[in-house]
Amino acid sequence: MRISIASYAFHGLVREGKMDVFGYLESCKYRYGLQSADIWNGMLPTTDEDYLRKVKDALDERELTLANLCVDQAHIWENDPDARERNYQNALAHLRAAEILGARTIRIDAGSRDPDFTTEQFDWIVRRYQEYAQRAYDNGYMVGPENHWGPERIPANMQRLIEAVDSPAFGLLLHFGNWESDDPDQADAQAAAWAMHTHISWDITAGPLVEKMQLLRDANYQGYWGVEYHTGQNEYSQVAIQVAQVRDVLQTWRTGSPA
Repeated sequence: MRISIASYAFHGLVREGKMDVFGYLESCKYRYGLQSADIWNGMLPTTDEDYLRKVKDALDERELTLANLCVDQAHIWENDPDARERNYQNALAHLRAAEILGARTIRIDAGSRDPDFTTEQFDWIVRRYQEYAQRAYDNGYMVGPENHWGPERIPANMQRLIEAVDSPAFGLLLHFGNWESDDPDQADAQAAAWAMHTHISWDITAGPLVEKMQLLRDANYQGYWGVEYHTGQNEYSQVAIQVAQVRDVLQTWRTGSPA
């Protein structure tokens, strides 16, 4: 089954020095019985090629596919040009990392801390995403933002980005329900057609999980079902519950048995 765990789900263990990326991969394979990984770059201390080759070897040894590389501190827009350039260089380093690691998707946010995109910001962001999407297309993966923070959480902005970038290698990491909208359920339904990957948080697995997953199924979603846990507490056991719930929905669909 195409289930993955965003490694951010274990950020509490990372903070306490109890998990690194290699322990995470071991957990994906042997604790949770998965065939895929979903690495947050906060778990990668460097993007040096020698280190990334070791991570790639660990993925291959465990026969794990990298469903997503989720990148912080590479968002496109910052008001300060120097910060914008630093983020751009970080984005390029992580696009290279995605290629070395064989990622199917990579999340790079749009940026901006304003209430909405200005014309200057939007045009700059679109140009960068077109650059990244062409590179992704040429190398067989997808790139895009998450409805994560800032103007990205406004559904109309995400639609504008999708239409303006206009690339088959550009999509959305859909974080269910994380919209600044009067109707986040409708926003999820609209965004299902753009989804390249998912973040299914605890409130979704404990609530409308079947309905949210069905939105993507109806949109012929071909990506991985990525779960993410946020509290930093009891991560091993709580993530196991989320994985089991997602697995149960997929098994129900596979067998055609009643929910």
